[in-house]
Amino acid sequence: MNIMPKQISLKEWDKQYQKLLNIGLREPDYGGPISRHAEDGDKRLLKLKYDNSAAALRLWNFLLSEEDRLKKVRSNGKMIIGTMKDLGTIPIMAYSFDDMIAFYPDGAWWIPCVMELNAGLLKIADSLGIDESFCPVRAMLGAFATEAHFPIPDFLICSVGATCDDFSAIAQRLNGMGHPIFWWEMPHRRSPESYEEKVTLPGGFIAPTSQLDFIKSELERIKNALSEISGQKMSDEKLTAGIKKANQIRKYLSELRDLAFTAELCPIPALEMLIAEMLAIHFCSDRDETIEVLKDLLEEVKNRIKNNTGFFDKDAVRIFWINPVADLQVMNLLEDCGGRICGTEYLFSHALDEIPENMPPLDALAQMALADQMAGSTIDRANRICNDIIKYGSEAVMISRIPGASHCAFEAEIIGQVIREKLDIPVVEVEVPPITDSMKPTVQTRIEALVETVKARPRK
Repeated sequence: MNIMPKQISLKEWDKQYQKLLNIGLREPDYGGPISRHAEDGDKRLLKLKYDNSAAALRLWNFLLSEEDRLKKVRSNGKMIIGTMKDLGTIPIMAYSFDDMIAFYPDGAWWIPCVMELNAGLLKIADSLGIDESFCPVRAMLGAFATEAHFPIPDFLICSVGATCDDFSAIAQRLNGMGHPIFWWEMPHRRSPESYEEKVTLPGGFIAPTSQLDFIKSELERIKNALSEISGQKMSDEKLTAGIKKANQIRKYLSELRDLAFTAELCPIPALEMLIAEMLAIHFCSDRDETIEVLKDLLEEVKNRIKNNTGFFDKDAVRIFWINPVADLQVMNLLEDCGGRICGTEYLFSHALDEIPENMPPLDALAQMALADQMAGSTIDRANRICNDIIKYGSEAVMISRIPGASHCAFEAEIIGQVIREKLDIPVVEVEVPPITDSMKPTVQTRIEALVETVKARPRK
């Protein structure tokens, strides 16, 4: 379906949906107009602007139907594994069992945005002693307390150690509420000493082999726990097959990112790209459908590039965005201010790297876990970001600070300093709360200033 690319409102999507039906749109079973999700309480959808393609429609419906999918999984007798904080590793293990799927309860941090605080999850977290001094992921506590946003997982797994202090505290509070958690430790990735054996990880970080051995032992514990609760043995064959599936998704995302961030005309808006990248973490509770959703998006982007169509002006400022936004509307705002996304680092770059297939599968997953940029130094993270900025030709950097997040306290300053020194491009920080309506003028001013700063400099 060759449709001229355009960003449209939710109201306009109803008309677009009917047009697509009239010209032969075929949908998966979770299809339908996006507006039905707003009618169910996702009010923030009314204020967003959307890509008008059938591929984007499928993406949005896939994202917004996850709760229904989880309920269906539960009714079919499969186990739901709640994996927390590791972002991309443990779900691959869970999907290697026939009767399991995995999802991240952490994703509840977006509920206050999508429902415009109407769900009251942050107030519930307040009442449980986790106030606004903590990251918005505290909304997860409210979701567990109300049992209104996803089925309570049959088993919870959470990494601790070199992870966000906020999340560790929130997860401990969840454990104290009667939701027992299987804890596993993620060591702080460090540089090897001269006398130590070392390994180069996917993504380029270097670490001592001893740390890799430790993580593998932790993953063995998880493997045994999952085998025990499922009554099945996790075979290397099934785990290898799961890694191959995950790599298929990562290859699609890598190609999609390369095309989206380097095309002369932007072929897909920032908001849809953000959601697409998030699929790598736990496949939105359906690994096979994630593959089909990404295939559709990739085909749409390729067609737009081939036909020299896309969004925004060719001189839109090429911005690299760091950290995910708590309010999705800010991605629209960036584009309204004359920018476009040309590079991202949303805290889970390791979930986008291909997993090694030339070694035992548990060794490969241990490498991926240790490659988590949040498990190492901020300098390591900044250097990887610089490499991507160069790769995508980004002209400026926007760092989104997450309110209350302990990892945001000093990282923005360090990352910004490294980028300025190595690349001499402007960097701006902006705090993005779950709802930015009252702060919109401030956020907009910061973005506009960044755009104007770039335009005032010599550009390639």
